[in-house]
Amino acid sequence: MSIPDPASEPQGAGHDSLREALAQGNASLARITPILTHLLATPDHSLFSDEIVARVRGMCHHLAWQVLRAQAEAAGQSERETFVERHGEALAEHFVGRPALLAHCHSLAIEWQLAEALEVRSGIDPVLSPLVQELIAHDDDGVSGAAMAALTAQARFAQTQRRMELPLSELPGDLLHDLLVGWREFSNQLRSDAMMRAETKLRSSFDEGAGRLSLLARVVTGMGAAGARALDIDRAGVALFLTALATRSGQSRTAAVLSTNNRQTARLALGLRAAGLSGEDAERQVLRINPQAEPPAEAVTIDPDDARRLIADTPLTEVD
Repeated sequence: MSIPDPASEPQGAGHDSLREALAQGNASLARITPILTHLLATPDHSLFSDEIVARVRGMCHHLAWQVLRAQAEAAGQSERETFVERHGEALAEHFVGRPALLAHCHSLAIEWQLAEALEVRSGIDPVLSPLVQELIAHDDDGVSGAAMAALTAQARFAQTQRRMELPLSELPGDLLHDLLVGWREFSNQLRSDAMMRAETKLRSSFDEGAGRLSLLARVVTGMGAAGARALDIDRAGVALFLTALATRSGQSRTAAVLSTNNRQTARLALGLRAAGLSGEDAERQVLRINPQAEPPAEAVTIDPDDARRLIADTPLTEVD
């Protein structure tokens, strides 16, 4: 009987139980958008009091109101708020039908829900974490400046989430483009001078690098190898932790956020291992986020390179 040559085995072979756990988690997450779309399209919300649904709806409404105000201003409307009120609800519903935009709003709502839960349960400040405070006092002006800018952006995020809003300036560039395309489709005025002027103004004033997500990524990148310190959620806070998890594990930030769900324990543990944490530290972080979680033993003992390959092989393409 011949003995298989280990060198002939494909890299990343094995770990079937983890692959199955990731696949099951992906199947669950793939249902998020259609379910959320259905809930948001339901006129009667008495049966759906879930905070996440309300927050996502609020963000879509705020986005619609912002572009309509820009359109009314460009058209010289004298009754701008009346114009916004007349068309806002319908445009918001149109935005709900754009999967990438909806997934982004959903991930922000999940992030804020986690931040609030950890503030209550563990006293983790949703805005100013010990690590951010430490970085602000750093001797390197670049590090301290980036941390200060991220802190200011996080404070804005907390305020807008409490109001269930999402400024256009906080969208990633590709989603701003997607939103403006959706706005054109809704308005059916592709050749309108007012639409063109409004869109040009919105695009020219947009600075993706000044947005919260870009600033958080700049902080993590600027930390270099020390960025692993941001994988301690107690010290880093939720926002910086999620950015470090995404950056260091090779996932999208949306995937990192969704991995904090209590049904995604395997992905969270794998992400932490892929990001460079020891098995013991990865398990500790999982339990800080989900105290009742039971991460698969293999997920916290797996080799980091294998963890990265597993994550890369099973991306959350439906929500990225």
